[in-house]
Amino acid sequence: MHRVDRVTEQMIRSVLAYAENRLRLDPVPLDKGSRDPADLDVIMADLLGEEGHDPDQVLGVYTSTVAPAVISADSPRFLGFIPAAPTKAALLFDMLVSCASIQGISWLEAAGAIHAENKVLRLIADRAGLPASAGGSFVSGGSAANLSALAVARETAKRRPSAGQTTGRRWRALVGEDAHSSVANTLRLLEMDALVVDTPDHRLTGPAAAAAVAADGDPASIAAVVATAGTTNAGIIDDLAGLAEVADGLGAWFHVDGAYGGAGLFAPSVRDRYAGIERADSFVVDPHKWLFAPFDCAALLYREPALARSVHAQDASYLDVIHDAAGEWNPTDYAHHLTRRARGLPLWFSLSVHGVSAYSAAIEKAIALARAAAAEIASRDYLELIMEPDLSVVLFRRIGWSAADYTRWADALLDDQVAFIPPSAWEGETVARFAFLHPDTSMDLVAEILDRMA
Repeated sequence: MHRVDRVTEQMIRSVLAYAENRLRLDPVPLDKGSRDPADLDVIMADLLGEEGHDPDQVLGVYTSTVAPAVISADSPRFLGFIPAAPTKAALLFDMLVSCASIQGISWLEAAGAIHAENKVLRLIADRAGLPASAGGSFVSGGSAANLSALAVARETAKRRPSAGQTTGRRWRALVGEDAHSSVANTLRLLEMDALVVDTPDHRLTGPAAAAAVAADGDPASIAAVVATAGTTNAGIIDDLAGLAEVADGLGAWFHVDGAYGGAGLFAPSVRDRYAGIERADSFVVDPHKWLFAPFDCAALLYREPALARSVHAQDASYLDVIHDAAGEWNPTDYAHHLTRRARGLPLWFSLSVHGVSAYSAAIEKAIALARAAAAEIASRDYLELIMEPDLSVVLFRRIGWSAADYTRWADALLDDQVAFIPPSAWEGETVARFAFLHPDTSMDLVAEILDRMA
């Protein structure tokens, strides 16, 4: 299985030919997605057995059955959830990273790869205004990043002089109602609780957070203040400067979850909305979203990486060797992982090939499309814009529609391969939602989608 023989040669030709054809798709089609598992099982049930199969047969099953049952998140017609739009350069280099089997744990094993990743982390830190000391690691996604960062927040809180003076409550994090679902899951895993601040306009502000703390009466138990730079459902950027003040007053950790919206730091037209992010103790942005990298890639940064290292560095006799040399950077020390692939390298390659200005232009294009779509929605008497977009998410309603109407509309769009745009919810009401990210999504497509709501 590990030698280059006749079968291997055949696989190389077939798989690379398929990959080349996939890379040449322009635009990438949607495909259908969900299938009945029984139908899939009929085709795949006999493949995993004692004896192997011809590689072209297995690839044929993937091509004819598996791939068409996956909606392509990198299609410019994928407008639901948060899409992806990896550059061709990033996709190509991701293949190279996989072929090279890079173990991205430590400087000892992968100094070159880690140094390249760290150059990208430095670029992101500079855009956020974090100090020269800032650093971190690439992890699998925003959920892993939030878990890792808030674990450091909790352990740092335990070391505060006032840590023993709480009322007996568990450690808590102050969050807004629109914080990402992974934050609630993280707090549960860390045995922390949430002080949830009411946000009638869905934007967490400093004054609202301060009022909630005053009414609560137990500020000493708050280990972290969590802000969102681009909520997933509406793209709203919280009052980062005001929340930084609250965190500072509490002596609490200030974490900014910018998994989707943090990429807006590279867009001059919205950069001022991130004022205060430079005060973050930790910050996350997912390049596999709006920085055009392949799945799975999240950049996790700390203002003081040594604090994270004191929490996450794993102690085992066989790992002593990677911690022997001072000044070496081990990505495994900055998150809850140990084994990791060098998932930041495809982004490094693509940024180096295309330049940062090309990324800024692509991000600005999605922002401009959101504004144009919002204006188009406002111009149609059967539609209602819910709010002006902060970034590239647009929420709107079809006047008079029920939840079933939205579902029928969305299903028909996917069946006809026009777009993937599943319904969302806003304050308990089913609504429609555009999530723009791909720079090749057009206003003509937006108009076609809206026409089908008439």
